[in-house]
Amino acid sequence: MKRYEGLFILNTSGKEEALKDTIDKLSAEIASAGGKVETVQKMDKKNFTRVADKRHSSGFYVNVIFESQPAAITTLQSRFALNSEVFRVMFSKAPTPKAVAAAK
Repeated sequence: MKRYEGLFILNTSGKEEALKDTIDKLSAEIASAGGKVETVQKMDKKNFTRVADKRHSSGFYVNVIFESQPAAITTLQSRFALNSEVFRVMFSKAPTPKAVAAAK
């Protein structure tokens, strides 16, 4: 299994109170594809610098670090492309965490 980092931009217009439920669904989707979620970092809502679609001028950013088989990434990309709550998603390899040296 390899470590991956997924950056999600969520389309939660009009339903910002349901953000926690959406994040839980993302984690459950990763787990159902055989992944193991390590950390979820909920960032803030940010306005887009370039607005491609006038209906979507901002979005909530969520960073998820997880372990998964490399073959599952393409499956996850296609599943999240069909999800209306996910505006954009980008997966990249996450660096391995460095062990903290013990104090001498």
